[in-house]
Amino acid sequence: MLSPDIRTVIPKNEVESPMYDTIPKEMYVRRKFDDEFKAKVALEALKEEKTLQALAEEYEVHPNQISVWKKQLLQNASSLFERKNKKNQELDQVKKREQELYKQLGQAKYENEWLKKKYKQLYGKDYE
Repeated sequence: MLSPDIRTVIPKNEVESPMYDTIPKEMYVRRKFDDEFKAKVALEALKEEKTLQALAEEYEVHPNQISVWKKQLLQNASSLFERKNKKNQELDQVKKREQELYKQLGQAKYENEWLKKKYKQLYGKDYE
C-alpha cells in the first residue's frame, strides 16, 4: 500500500491500486473473468482450506469479489440439478397459453365482423 505522504502526490488522472502502485486512467482496463475461473475460485473458497486473503493474493482478485462469487455459487447451485424436462414443460405451457389467446382473439374478431354485418342488415347503416 502507498504511504500517506505519497498519496497526496498522485495526480487525479491516475487510479490507485493495491496490486499496482498507480495506473493512469487511460491504461486502466477493467478485468473480465470467465465463468470457469470464477467457479474455480469460488469452489476453493468453499473448501476453506485457505483464507480469502490468501486466495485473493494467489488469484490476484479482491477478497470481496471472491465472497460475491462464492455467494452466487451457493445461490445458483440448485439450478445445476434442475431437470431439463421441467424447463421444457414450462416453456410448452407458455406456448400453449399463447396459442389459446391467439385463438380467442381470432374468434373475437370474427364475431365482431359478424355482428357489424348483422347490424347493417337490421338497421341499414354501419355501426360506428
